[in-house]
Amino acid sequence: MARQSYQDALDQLREDVLFMGEVVLERVRAGLDALARKDEALAREVIEGDDEINEMYLDLESDCIDLFALQQPVAGDLRFIAASFKIITDLERVADLATNLGGYAIEAQRDLYPDVDVQSIGDAVVEMVESAMGAYAENDVSVCRAVDERDDEIDAMCERASSTVVRELIETELDPGNEDRDVESIMTDVSRLLLTVRDLERVGDHAVNIAARTLYMVENDDSLLY
Repeated sequence: MARQSYQDALDQLREDVLFMGEVVLERVRAGLDALARKDEALAREVIEGDDEINEMYLDLESDCIDLFALQQPVAGDLRFIAASFKIITDLERVADLATNLGGYAIEAQRDLYPDVDVQSIGDAVVEMVESAMGAYAENDVSVCRAVDERDDEIDAMCERASSTVVRELIETELDPGNEDRDVESIMTDVSRLLLTVRDLERVGDHAVNIAARTLYMVENDDSLLY
């Protein structure tokens, strides 16, 4: 592979990783929309689209391995390829979490706890992933650190949401007027909502991972790596 061809391959890898990020974010947004509207058809589209993401991941994984094996990159190129390899893994896992949202949307029949603003948490974690991918695109280390700092905000939002669910569940159980309510149905709804919050928090964690890998790629700085 000539030097120009090698550089073209590196540029193409970045473009392909960014495209995968766009597709994955589209799936997360669709999952959130399906959940908000209880849209079973849209939810099934998100679930069925996971195979496309998996194929994209495997293709990019193969590209990274070829660059490692055939070009024996060093220094900055090595960090770039390694970071890209890790980032597509995080993106694939975000897509899996989007699939979970589709499943929750199919199961959800009502909003048991309207005070829990799942959509705001979802919007926030989508913005984190967008920012992290933007940092990867532009080699922007300041954005990498900003994404990491925002994770505390997301964790706090998720903690408040989970606490609200648990508190209202306890109040429901203690209310004498609720004796006839289907306890099993209530617990199913509660479990699904808590899983939704947990999965959105994990999307934020993957955004931090992407930012951490980008920071390492650009500055050889592993301070954000877990």
